[in-house]
Amino acid sequence: MATPNSLPLCEKISRRSAAQRAIDVIILFLLLSLLVYRFLFLNDHGLTWLLAFLCESWFTFIWVLVMNIKWNPVGYKTYPDNLLPRVTELPSVDMFVTTADSVLEPPIITINTVLSLMAVDYPANKLACYVSDDGCSPLTFYSLVEASKFAKLWVPFCKENNIQVRAPFKYFSDDSLTFSDSSNWEFQQKWKSMKVEYELLCHKIEDAAKKSRPCDFLGEFAEFSNVERKNHPTIIKVIWENKEGLPDGLSHLVYVSREKRDKHPHHYKAGAMNVLTRVSGLMSNAPYMLNVDCDMFINNPKVVLHAMCLLLGSKSEKESAYVQFPQMFYDGLKDDPYGNQLVILFEYIMHGMSGIQGPHYDGTGCFHRRKIIYGLSPDTMESINRKLDEDKLLEFGSSKELIKSIAHALKGNKDPPDHLWDSIEAAHQVAKCDFEYSTNWGTELLGWRYGSTTEDVLTGLAIHKRGWRSVYCTPDPSAFLGCAPSGGPAAMTQQKRWATGMLEILLSRSCPIFATLFEKLQFRQCMAYLWLFSWGIRSIPELCYATLPVYCIITNCFFLPKVQEPAFYALVALFVIYNLYTLSEYLRTGQSVRAWWNNHRMARITTMNAWFFGFLSVMLKLLGISENVFEVTKKDQSSDASSDDDAGRFTFDESPIFVPGTTILLLHLAALVVSLLNLQPPAHDRHGSGLGEVLCSVWLVLCFWPFLKGLFGKGKHGIPITTICKSAALALLFLHLCRKTTMG
Repeated sequence: MATPNSLPLCEKISRRSAAQRAIDVIILFLLLSLLVYRFLFLNDHGLTWLLAFLCESWFTFIWVLVMNIKWNPVGYKTYPDNLLPRVTELPSVDMFVTTADSVLEPPIITINTVLSLMAVDYPANKLACYVSDDGCSPLTFYSLVEASKFAKLWVPFCKENNIQVRAPFKYFSDDSLTFSDSSNWEFQQKWKSMKVEYELLCHKIEDAAKKSRPCDFLGEFAEFSNVERKNHPTIIKVIWENKEGLPDGLSHLVYVSREKRDKHPHHYKAGAMNVLTRVSGLMSNAPYMLNVDCDMFINNPKVVLHAMCLLLGSKSEKESAYVQFPQMFYDGLKDDPYGNQLVILFEYIMHGMSGIQGPHYDGTGCFHRRKIIYGLSPDTMESINRKLDEDKLLEFGSSKELIKSIAHALKGNKDPPDHLWDSIEAAHQVAKCDFEYSTNWGTELLGWRYGSTTEDVLTGLAIHKRGWRSVYCTPDPSAFLGCAPSGGPAAMTQQKRWATGMLEILLSRSCPIFATLFEKLQFRQCMAYLWLFSWGIRSIPELCYATLPVYCIITNCFFLPKVQEPAFYALVALFVIYNLYTLSEYLRTGQSVRAWWNNHRMARITTMNAWFFGFLSVMLKLLGISENVFEVTKKDQSSDASSDDDAGRFTFDESPIFVPGTTILLLHLAALVVSLLNLQPPAHDRHGSGLGEVLCSVWLVLCFWPFLKGLFGKGKHGIPITTICKSAALALLFLHLCRKTTMG
């Protein structure tokens, strides 16, 4: 019989596949063969051949990075039922929820996330939930106050009846829930009563949202009477406190809106996370911190136990600096028409990174060790318990209470205040907008990192390059569920923000190449980060390669091997094998052929539109022309989106982000007309453009099919006339230059 100490908490499982490795190598061989062919005949051809060689060299480099990531994937199996027999006392966890705009991120979404966090299967006296409201919205605070009242009913209901989905909006929208067993009559009555209470809560919030003043600014709401969204003092409210420390009660719930002033930088989400870290350090000082976006509710009530299996079950803290859970989405549109459900990325890339130094930090659904966020390095772990340098602690700021709490956290001591209100004055001090001046908050040494719109990935990189590892956890059912952007503009905005932020990191002192040369980032992990950070740069070779067929058809030259050449068959084999290989990845994850095609075409659309604008944003910033701005993605909680016939149709707005894609489409349509009507000039050499170039144009038109439909669509499904005019002007300019080169 196994003793409690011998029971495993987690198990590392290799997921490598010999077949996958073989196909990876075959694709690499075909890419290299094509490059050798290009190189050998480089002098015999013109500029198109050179451009094709450069673009294909880049594609080969990206494939090497992908191979490196996917070479030895691993997974982790956790055993939460073994945790209590192994651990005498479960550690405390501070849970952070961030929201920034009560319009784009409606409070009803935020409170569902908060309610699911408060209802997890974990002792309530070990939990504290902090909600950061960067919009300083009285509606958000009002919603949280009302939600805390509902939580007194909801949390016991979930735990007593072992409810699995603990976000009420999702739980009550489950049409498959029926009551056929007469023995469950008592539960049926509780269920109906709870649904009525939740509907009442929703009505209160909806009514408040319709008013110009969501509530009377009296009592605890008085501080919101004259606030402005970007100019207001610190507001911290203890909405609920578990004063008796009851394990079966409600967890602490604290509202935090940090001070904002017009002339003080606030560093977007990273700044909010650092404020939450300091405030929670004073109030509860839990050794572990979970952060989630406001729309990522808990779908697996044992999620904290799963995370603790990995955080407590590892042989060394270096094996699990943080535990990252995948982003999964509820009510996703069928076949992923916008390519933003990221199934393949989380299934193959994240598991692949787990086999190196660990997955990157994804910004939500992640458990951190507090002392690592405080800048602890593996080399200093042994000496930290003996002495802490006072000068070093002063880098955390001027708050003596905060320094004391940080010292206790770094040493592993547990002495939070008896009551949350005891530290409220100090909490206001550390949430001031000028508190971080002359400190190391947001630098390479401490807290969430500043300097990028993707502060999450930058923070994870800073942790990895100090020598830490991270872990990827994929329990069943999924730990968290969120909502993916449901329209073209929202999807493009999100992708642009990611590409911008990651390219900023690549071109900064935080570049992973420097971290490998001078710090402790592993070489293969560096390659994995390079794959991630190169998203913005990829738009340039993709756009260049996409225009080559057009140029060749218009000028009657060629950039692809002819049918009679052996290289032609290598190119065809590469195209067929790669597409069948990627298709098999989608089928193995339970997705459809249509989902594969949607993601394939959206990869082209995203790269040439959103990523290209991300690249331009970074270039303009480097030239000092403009600054990047963090753009909040609109959250939509509508549960019937997946059944809407029009939900999967691509939508547009007047943003210039759609100009490159529309231009590419118009160019290829023009090229196909020129080829079909045989309007090409005589070829300069023996061979002009051929079938290969025409098929490339057809393929790209198919990839941009949503844009083709958008040319004739109306309303949000149609491309605005201003975008079409701009794109037509660019297309005509390109065609004119093509003709000019043929005449020259």
